[in-house]
Amino acid sequence: MFDKSIKAYEEACKVIPGGVDSPVRAFKSVGGTPPFIDRGEGAYLFDIDGNKYLDFVQSWGPLIFGHCDKDIENAVIETAKKGLSFGAPTILETQLANEIVEMYDYIDKVRFVSSGTEAVMSAIRLARGVTGKNDILKFEGCYHGHSDSLLVQAGSGMATFGSPSSPGVPADLTKHTLLCEYNNIENLKKCFEDSSDIACIIIEPIAGNMGLVPASEEFLVACRELCNANGALLIFDEVMTGFRASLTGASGILNTKADIITFGKVIGAGMPVGAFASNKEIMGHLSPDGAVYQAGTLSGNPVAMAAGLVSLRKLKANPSVYEELNEKALKLVNGLKQVATSNNIGLQVDTRGSMFGFFFADKMPINFKEVSTFCDFKRFATFHHEMLKRGFYFACSQYEAGFICTKITNDDIDACISAADEVMKNL
Repeated sequence: MFDKSIKAYEEACKVIPGGVDSPVRAFKSVGGTPPFIDRGEGAYLFDIDGNKYLDFVQSWGPLIFGHCDKDIENAVIETAKKGLSFGAPTILETQLANEIVEMYDYIDKVRFVSSGTEAVMSAIRLARGVTGKNDILKFEGCYHGHSDSLLVQAGSGMATFGSPSSPGVPADLTKHTLLCEYNNIENLKKCFEDSSDIACIIIEPIAGNMGLVPASEEFLVACRELCNANGALLIFDEVMTGFRASLTGASGILNTKADIITFGKVIGAGMPVGAFASNKEIMGHLSPDGAVYQAGTLSGNPVAMAAGLVSLRKLKANPSVYEELNEKALKLVNGLKQVATSNNIGLQVDTRGSMFGFFFADKMPINFKEVSTFCDFKRFATFHHEMLKRGFYFACSQYEAGFICTKITNDDIDACISAADEVMKNL
């Protein structure tokens, strides 16, 4: 069933560390060998063994219209015919920036980069340059890429300055990173008591890297008020949620507004891309207009810009797609919840737009510590493998959110729920 993938993984391990180019792909959280994908079509993936899977990962979010959407595909092909990259300006960059700026009443300018990690790293540098402060505040369980100052772990105290969570990261680079517990206002306040040098708060307003765990509105209001009171900037990391949770991401369904927003994934419709955006005053500090340096030879790559432009225009032309996607996400998680309950299994579920999450737990977790404590990871691993055998491709970690695309049908979801019922009878 997976013979070719097993052989491919063994060969990959000889020349690629861990056999993968991003650690989560190695299936370490669930065990076993990852299927090696041959192609995607609409809602489905096909591996090199010929197995077909209903895809609830969708390249970790960007494929709202599924795999090989014809409009996006044609735009990529036609643009690639003109050249893959130039290292020089194209009008596609301006067109995509205009599409983004028009959606927000507090964004004036956008700077494109090539990844979400790069977008967040650049946004933090900009915040430090604008405020003249050094410390940054992040939350346990929120992932913002693998730049050095963000690879930190929480200490034992209520609020602690970060220590590296990866070899190769000097402590001097993380000493300006403060750790806070997600959705914990008292912890948040203590961080500002501990430091008068905080340049910014960086947060996933809807966390998707400890499973789907939204921040409470009260918590986000506290973030906003503390930033205002202490001369810090609030950065929303919407690399995952931007144009996914709603047409204007998490910002579109929350009352709290950020100073800087980072984007990724969806604005490239599957191509490597990222961006950060803010008002003209803040962005005016960025080179070449200002003194804060940031650059990228392939930033604003024309092929990625073309893909993102078509995708965003399709979304803007049909904003009701988010209601349809959320209805399907709700149908999926409510169905999973029902079959879990009927089999005496605790399952907590939630959705935000086309994003969904579920935890094998008796209580809904609200932060990383609770996800790690409340949730049954062994049960999730078994569920994941059994569903994969039946042709349903979920994220290979309970710490990851899932995604619905327009090509997934109600019949697909019914089939998934039926398979889940069969699996849960033996969990």
